[in-house]
Amino acid sequence: MKKILLSAVVALSFAAPAYAASGNSSQATGTANATVVAPIVLTHGGSAALNFGSFTVGSGGSVVVTAAGVGSVLGDVGLVPGSSETADQFTVKGDLNRNFSITTGSGSVSNGAVSMAFSTVPSAAAGKLDSTGSGAFTVGGTLTVVGTEVAGTYTGTYNATVAYD
Repeated sequence: MKKILLSAVVALSFAAPAYAASGNSSQATGTANATVVAPIVLTHGGSAALNFGSFTVGSGGSVVVTAAGVGSVLGDVGLVPGSSETADQFTVKGDLNRNFSITTGSGSVSNGAVSMAFSTVPSAAAGKLDSTGSGAFTVGGTLTVVGTEVAGTYTGTYNATVAYD
């Protein structure tokens, strides 16, 4: 009988659940956050254009239009009286009070097989959207005139890009 009782006590000791000693573990709850911002959207100003104006071609030079829309010439190129040089215009919409960067590319204007290259410069390299999520900038540029261009209207495009900082 003693053997049965001793065997029962030994068996119960192996079947008893194991408990962690006090202070061996602890648990806390963490936090997680996510912020979704409004996408940044660049819009071209409708009828706006980087307009190098009307000019005569001598032996070549360049036409410069500032981001403020002021035109001038370098070299043997002459602006025609009454010429209208203008900077291009863009608007930006997005997340309120957020900073953004501006980059603009180069391009060319063509009339048939004849082209003239130009570079662009934005009015600022960066901007900040206002409290309504709006911003704007202008783009000027420099048109290279080689001196062999024929009379006519030249058109082309370039790219402007904005990105959140």
